[in-house]
Amino acid sequence: MGIVLGFNFLIYGGLLIIALLSWFIWDKRYRRNHGREIPNGYVVTDEVFIDPVSGKKLRVYYNPQTGNRYYHED
Repeated sequence: MGIVLGFNFLIYGGLLIIALLSWFIWDKRYRRNHGREIPNGYVVTDEVFIDPVSGKKLRVYYNPQTGNRYYHED
């Protein structure tokens, strides 16, 4: 009985950890680099899209040296 309880604890504990990590990490790519000013080294691209979560129009900027993308609200 104790082994089963320990096994269930490990499974549910692992699922809880995965759920918490995904909550804090999930889809932060747009939010982490929104800002008022476009950073130095970024060039404008023709890519514009509507963020499905916020409904805001975002323009994509690209840094050719690092390969990073920057999303700026239009």
